[in-house]
Amino acid sequence: MQNSFEKIPILILDNHIQAANWIAETVAALIKAKNAKGEKAVIGLATGSTPTNVYKELVRKHKTEGLSFKNVITFNLDEYYPMEPHRLQSYVRFMKEHLFNHIDIDPKNIHIPDGTVRKESISEFCNNYENLIEEVGGIDIQLLGIGRNGHIGFNEPGSDRNSKTRLITLEHSTIADAASDFYGEDDVPRRAVTMGISTILKARQIILMALGEGKSKIIREAVEGTITNHVPASFLQKHANTIVLLDKASANDLTRSKTPWLADNCDWEDARLIRKAVVWLCQKTNKPILKLTDQDFNSNGMIDLLALEGSSNKINIKVFNDLQRTITGWPGGKPNADNSNRPERELPYPKRVLIFSPHPDDDVISMGGTFLRLVEQKHDVYTAYQTTGSIAVHDDDVLRHLDFVLDTSETFGLGDNKQEIVSREILEALTNKKPGDTDPENVRQIKTLIRRSEAKAACRYAGVKPENVFFLDMPFYDTGTIVKKELSQADIQIIIDLLRKIKPHQIFAAGDLSDPHGTHRVCLQAIFKALEEVKQEEWTKDCYVWLYRGAWQEWEIADIDMAVPISPDELLRKRKSIFKHQSQKDKALFPGIDDREFWQRAEERNRTTAKLYDQLGMAEYEAIEAFVRYYFK
Repeated sequence: MQNSFEKIPILILDNHIQAANWIAETVAALIKAKNAKGEKAVIGLATGSTPTNVYKELVRKHKTEGLSFKNVITFNLDEYYPMEPHRLQSYVRFMKEHLFNHIDIDPKNIHIPDGTVRKESISEFCNNYENLIEEVGGIDIQLLGIGRNGHIGFNEPGSDRNSKTRLITLEHSTIADAASDFYGEDDVPRRAVTMGISTILKARQIILMALGEGKSKIIREAVEGTITNHVPASFLQKHANTIVLLDKASANDLTRSKTPWLADNCDWEDARLIRKAVVWLCQKTNKPILKLTDQDFNSNGMIDLLALEGSSNKINIKVFNDLQRTITGWPGGKPNADNSNRPERELPYPKRVLIFSPHPDDDVISMGGTFLRLVEQKHDVYTAYQTTGSIAVHDDDVLRHLDFVLDTSETFGLGDNKQEIVSREILEALTNKKPGDTDPENVRQIKTLIRRSEAKAACRYAGVKPENVFFLDMPFYDTGTIVKKELSQADIQIIIDLLRKIKPHQIFAAGDLSDPHGTHRVCLQAIFKALEEVKQEEWTKDCYVWLYRGAWQEWEIADIDMAVPISPDELLRKRKSIFKHQSQKDKALFPGIDDREFWQRAEERNRTTAKLYDQLGMAEYEAIEAFVRYYFK
């Protein structure tokens, strides 16, 4: 469906697998149709995390359905410069590992920009790349992703509509997004060879795929905004045969999703939609809820809602009470009190509370105030760290710990013992490590121990019993590289075993899905799958699941089910608990586009949520941590 706000056709699917399968089926249909005519299918390919499931499905079609790629010619969009093809971050290696090594394509038909061409020969290479595309009759289908700054290929903001294949300098935002692939910003190449915008627009069909909340704002600019070289993807508005494939998260900022009453008729029977509309109206008119008037509703696309409810006053009171009831200082439920209008029930008390944390610091970053409150209110709190987080530890932190071990050995005359020998082996491994290389196993183990010791320190500070702290080390994560394994039953079983061991009354899990390398998304998926398997067990009948955010973004006010106020002193204690994670202090290894420290991000988001509640007419608090309830039954 397309509405008047959208200038490019859009297809929104339920999840990334459906989107990938749709694209793979479209590509397969082209290959078969061309093969039937004795013609070559020319396909433009993209790299990055977005198309990996497309390639996985194409490989499956080749192996199980007999889809042949013998008549396929491919042209990749881009490559870092300089970049040797065997490097872990090379797009040559990416394409081989994800697609080419698993299908019957003729290697002569594979074309990828060469990151090893001498600088003085780059212009000639780029011209030849353009000529090769023209010689085979042009690209039939071009697959695209989109950067957070709106780039397609590596056509950064400022790229001209008529640009062709060329060497380009990368923006800082692109470098920051790529930092996780290179184990830090310093090792990311500053330039890349990319197809130009005019090269892309010559393709007969273009499919742009975007997934996740992190792409939602730039998608809206690209498909609803004006055409501008500040958002290179907006040039696709002028292409006659482009379609944009989204999941629900990446479509979240489109007018049809964010403010549907402006795009079409709404189902005003949905109480959450009414809350969303009223909150939006308050922000647009700069009024608290109880001061909205009939005229405010009539002038802003909500005349049908007003007619249905009868008056603005009736709507205002209903939404005000609805939001007021989300606020509670008792996140585990208040004992000996009427909890009928509170987010959490009174009994049982105390509750067994299980906090899942994807990395060893997400718990205190995103819900540290609530964490401390639950312990203070005498609940039996357990923490479960789903991954080691080892990949996010700087080499310098390892060296600092090794210095301590070696100095201790020397100071106390421990001699050439095993501990010292191992320390010197690790020191040698780090000395020989090149930028962008993966860590050897012994270095990963040290980094894991560093993250564990920090998590234990934070739990001690919060008052959690040592026996209530679990390190799950889920197998999908521990590859030593940014690219992780597929989520397996082994991962899910670890979660199931812990749930059955604790039988929690409350579960807190990270719903913050915008982390740069997707660990939060996989960790949450594992929890959901585990809950699905145990949902018939007796203990689940008395278990609430709450999703937190905060490290990368916060819940929208309209979505919040529980809002826990945080006092100034509690906010300071939360900051101190985050500081226990010293290896993540000063600057995270993979900060994404927000280069502030995590405690700064968290405090800003918590204060902003409190300010928004205040502006809506609620009580004024220093900060608020927000949660959404997940129903798994």
